[in-house]
Amino acid sequence: MKKVNWGILSTAGIAKKATIPAIKRTGNSVVKAIASGSDIEKAKEIAGIFNIEKTYDSYEKLLDDPDIHAVYIPLPNHLHKEWTIKAAKKGKHILCEKPAALNADEVLEMKKACKENNVLFMEAFMYQYHPQHEFVKSLVESGEIGEVGYIQGAFTFYMNKEDRGNNIRMNSEKGGGSLYDVGCYPIHAIRNLLQTEPLTIHAFSELDKTHHVDADAIVHLTFPNGIRATIDSSFNLAMRNEYRIHGTKGSIIVPRAFRPDNHGGEGIVIIETTGSYRIETLYGDQYADQIAHFANAILNNDPHLKQTYTNTINNMRVLDACYESIKTGNVVSL
Repeated sequence: MKKVNWGILSTAGIAKKATIPAIKRTGNSVVKAIASGSDIEKAKEIAGIFNIEKTYDSYEKLLDDPDIHAVYIPLPNHLHKEWTIKAAKKGKHILCEKPAALNADEVLEMKKACKENNVLFMEAFMYQYHPQHEFVKSLVESGEIGEVGYIQGAFTFYMNKEDRGNNIRMNSEKGGGSLYDVGCYPIHAIRNLLQTEPLTIHAFSELDKTHHVDADAIVHLTFPNGIRATIDSSFNLAMRNEYRIHGTKGSIIVPRAFRPDNHGGEGIVIIETTGSYRIETLYGDQYADQIAHFANAILNNDPHLKQTYTNTINNMRVLDACYESIKTGNVVSL
């Protein structure tokens, strides 16, 4: 079976902990090379752990490798546009970590470069490849909880105070902040569940006094048909990664919405209606299924991806509106 040869641009923790192991669990992909722009010894260490054939001391050298078909980009957010465009010009397909860029205009530049060089690009919202979300959509469409009126979404985790000075998530110049890092997930999930875009955004944030990023944020969204939603993101609260859908007849709760992999891939969906309560359990390997999906698209020359440019751009526009609302204090219309 033909396989996609992957190159990893950076030794970021998510590559080591999640993406490289996921690539190795697929049947259509292999990690061929890893590059570091600053620490070749770390790249060699990771290569040794995962039996990766090649290491490079610059991203450019990896992109020049003719054996590499696709690259995974887990670089800091402010570098996503630069290295996506450089990879596209070298003819490499690109799986880029979320958020795809710092704003929607950057994504449009990235799209242009990828289209001009005939390469596929996909933003890595891995959570959506877990089967629990399609199950939730089917429940909503069945009418079991009646007409949806309100959705809550959250992604929070506690970041140790002593670690914040060295954490890229706290660097305002490199795309730090809780909305970029984790708030983007519930925004994406709610948009996907409703299959429509918000009409208005009103966002509030507590800026970290030392690092000047949104360590906490709350966003109010309105959607067509009177549907309302709120999301919150935080570096100051214990782990929560969930969404709750409230309708006229009941509610659906998804308590492991974004990181079921922390529970061996087990997703849980709780359905409550008048006089009825049940729990459904679904299993999935969201990281590996994301890789397999993108690799299949490359191997079959199929541009139809689960995460489309339109979805990426529209999610980025919501994030843009969040930051505009935080800055101005105003409700922003999309």
